[in-house]
Amino acid sequence: MIDVEDLIALVRNYNPRTNADLIRRAYAYGMAMHEGQMRKSGEPYFTHPVAVAAILTEQRLDDATIVTALLHDTIEDTKSTYTEVERQFGQEVAELVDGVTKLTNLQLSSTETQQAENFRKLFMAMSKDLRVILVKLADRLHNMRTIKSMNVEKQAQKARETMEIYAPLAGRMGMQWMREELEDLSFKVLNPDARNSIIRRFLTLQREAGDVVHKITADIRFELEKVELEATVYGRAKKPYSIWRKMQEKDLAFSRLSDIYGFRIICASVADCYRILGVIHQRWRSVPGRFKDYISQPKSNGYRSIHTTVSGRDGKRVEVQIRTREMHEVAEAGVAAHWAYREGVRAQNPFAIDPGKWIASMTERFDEGDHDEFLEHVKMEMYSDQVFCFTPKGDVVQLPRGATPLDYAYSIHTRIGNSCVSAKVDGIRVPLWTRLKNGQSVEIITAEGQRPQSSWIDIVTTGRAKAAIRKSLREEDKGRFIKLGQELARAAFDHVGKKASEKALRTAAKMLGLSDQEDLLARLGSAELTARRVVETLYPELARADLEVVDATRPVLGLSDDQAFRRAPCCQPVPGERIVGITYRGKGVVAHAIDCPALEEFEEQTDRWVDLAWHSGRHAAVHTVTMEMTIANDAGVLGRICTLIGEQRANISDLRFTDRKPDFYRLIVDVDLRDVEHLHMVMTALEAETDVAQVSRNRDKTRKP
Repeated sequence: MIDVEDLIALVRNYNPRTNADLIRRAYAYGMAMHEGQMRKSGEPYFTHPVAVAAILTEQRLDDATIVTALLHDTIEDTKSTYTEVERQFGQEVAELVDGVTKLTNLQLSSTETQQAENFRKLFMAMSKDLRVILVKLADRLHNMRTIKSMNVEKQAQKARETMEIYAPLAGRMGMQWMREELEDLSFKVLNPDARNSIIRRFLTLQREAGDVVHKITADIRFELEKVELEATVYGRAKKPYSIWRKMQEKDLAFSRLSDIYGFRIICASVADCYRILGVIHQRWRSVPGRFKDYISQPKSNGYRSIHTTVSGRDGKRVEVQIRTREMHEVAEAGVAAHWAYREGVRAQNPFAIDPGKWIASMTERFDEGDHDEFLEHVKMEMYSDQVFCFTPKGDVVQLPRGATPLDYAYSIHTRIGNSCVSAKVDGIRVPLWTRLKNGQSVEIITAEGQRPQSSWIDIVTTGRAKAAIRKSLREEDKGRFIKLGQELARAAFDHVGKKASEKALRTAAKMLGLSDQEDLLARLGSAELTARRVVETLYPELARADLEVVDATRPVLGLSDDQAFRRAPCCQPVPGERIVGITYRGKGVVAHAIDCPALEEFEEQTDRWVDLAWHSGRHAAVHTVTMEMTIANDAGVLGRICTLIGEQRANISDLRFTDRKPDFYRLIVDVDLRDVEHLHMVMTALEAETDVAQVSRNRDKTRKP
């Protein structure tokens, strides 16, 4: 574990004016709070917060962030409190520690709806202070570096969460080095065989071709020295996961994969960047379509650099990135560059993006009402690379890679997108599904009266465009569906001799748990709800009148012509319940409910089992069900109970008292019913009666067929 003085030395390397006493106090407090706690690896737990703080010193972050790293688990995992942290270290640190604690408690890899809501909370926390997510990313990085001490299942869960959420988020924040390491550490857990295979191929390649990185780096330095251009040149082989992803995306074998080496040239000025580009292209042949100028068109996270791919030594393709030192700091630290210190003062890096503007661009126009659209937009923002297109006036529009003219139209204004009929790219009319490329000029042609088409959902790429199209389609469809729903409701109500009045529809909507009459009609028109169900909700008896009447002597399917049928007295199954038949010598087939305990004794006699099912249609009310009730001992109560059962069109075939007390009666009632829905109606009506204390279905397993 790094001791406190070594940690302070790391901070002093970039911030000589650091508050060493504050860091010492935080170090001592964190160590005391985590005293006795151990990590899965067996190390003292406090080694983790110290390691997180050390990772953040590599990004030259301010004292408050370093102290937050040392204390980031105290509120969650120890007896420490927000009030105590605020008292000892100030409000800024307390709020940062509290923010990290809240992020830690978010289960980002849960179900879609929960994930969308948790992403929303994530961005809310980030919008308050982006340093919260910087600490969380460093926390995740150290946990991934030490993940081997966890059990296998936990390793896989954390690796998936890192690959799906934290690595893309680090990349979206411009911290590419962290994204690559998080991806590779996750790759090592999720697919170790593939990773080891790529590493072995790399070693074979090095044995065959020698140290390619060293040779090409020397070639670049030689060319720059010839024209007296000062620059630092770095070279490296790309990470195993980066190579694996390219192999999967392009469906290529390792031997056919190009540009597996990357080189970075860091110089003093923007002018030198373009001069170096000229030198590289003069010496090596550029690969068409592989040039990106992020200096003149920076990424939204502040990233600036020139990217080009050339055919280098022995025809091997290599990617070259050219940038200034200030651009390099932003490329390494991303949004974190906003807080970076140099020589004790906040670095005034002209290329560092304002975190407030960055987070605003991330959360812009997210539809708070639709979880799917929110999640789709978030992931699009986090995962996408970008293309830069021009308006006819020369303004730049940033879009994700794969965007179409429709995405472009919606990025200008929703009204432009909704009324789009065609587009011109570089002056030539193109289909709306055309994929836009860097540097193209786009002109949108609109027409009054044009409305979005349902097919557009599959054409567009951006979350904003998809949300706008869905909203427009919903609004347009709703009006059409309401009109259709009115006709369907009118016809269905007429069929049973009733009117589809506003009051009737409002009542039906309320009974079905819908917001209002319009919602009910729209669902009718869109076939989400059937007119029969609406009628049945209000008039269950009338709705059943037109159903085919089932023969009461043969109400089930599955019997042979010579088999007699009757219901088991122990469980008394009724139509609508799942049943199974058991053959009895001289008694035919007896139908039991599928959950009847009496079936246990026939488990070994499968030859006696008969697969039965109730006929569909309107059953006669001849299926007796025994109910047990407790009612108040008061004048008129029994009469009201009998009337209530009769109102539900059920017949009482027998009634007997089992207990009489001064204040209540217990009785058994046999009621003749049609089916399980009829049973439910009767029991619901009885349960709603104030003088009925208890009602239940009486199933007696002692009663034998």
